[in-house]
Amino acid sequence: MNQRVSAVGLIPARGGSKGVPGKNTKRLAELPLVAWSIRAARHAKTIDRVVVSTDSVQIAELAREFGAETPFIRPAGLAQDTSPDRAYLQHALDFFREEGREPEYIVLLRPTTPIREPARIDDALRTIAARSEATSLRSVHPLPEPPQKMMGIADGWLTGLFPHDSRPEYYNLPRQSFPTAYQPNGYVDIVTRHWLRSGAPGIFGPKVLAYVTEVAVEVDTADAFDLLDFQIARRRPALLDLSNP
Repeated sequence: MNQRVSAVGLIPARGGSKGVPGKNTKRLAELPLVAWSIRAARHAKTIDRVVVSTDSVQIAELAREFGAETPFIRPAGLAQDTSPDRAYLQHALDFFREEGREPEYIVLLRPTTPIREPARIDDALRTIAARSEATSLRSVHPLPEPPQKMMGIADGWLTGLFPHDSRPEYYNLPRQSFPTAYQPNGYVDIVTRHWLRSGAPGIFGPKVLAYVTEVAVEVDTADAFDLLDFQIARRRPALLDLSNP
């Protein structure tokens, strides 16, 4: 990056979780889940400050223990299962404005994608900083099978999901017959201040840069914790180096 840009690493961590109760404080290897995102953000050279947005005093205390700032407690009304992401992003940005420290970029690092390389965060920021027309950047990884090969069920009968594809039994064609499809994975999402201040609905806007990463496991179930424990065990020396301040 030719010049320094102001970027805040924002880690959203609600106290409530139905899929995995206490998810953000649950241990993954030696660290609480939220700490993995904090450590990756703190090791990224392009992030100016690391802030955890939470409604939980317990999570706030834990976040500070691992080196993040918790300059505000998120209102309960912005921390429900149905609360839109834009609401807590706007809340954080309004707080930064009141501080007089409003960043150019908010780097959204969800705790549910805990395994990240700090250098990837830096590269993503350099990528979006080089494209002034971008409203955001979103990380994705390739799907092993295209969505055209998936099936729906109607009245008990299997049916294709793309009826406008005129090829006979298109869903049985080799995957190479379709363009590569990508799944958003939460590895690193970046939103510009300009877009969030535009007043338009949505988070990412009309100009979303694609940032392709390796397959990233997201923590939505207890089984996912077991899978990530296995991955961390295989990559232990490199990953646990991030456990240092």
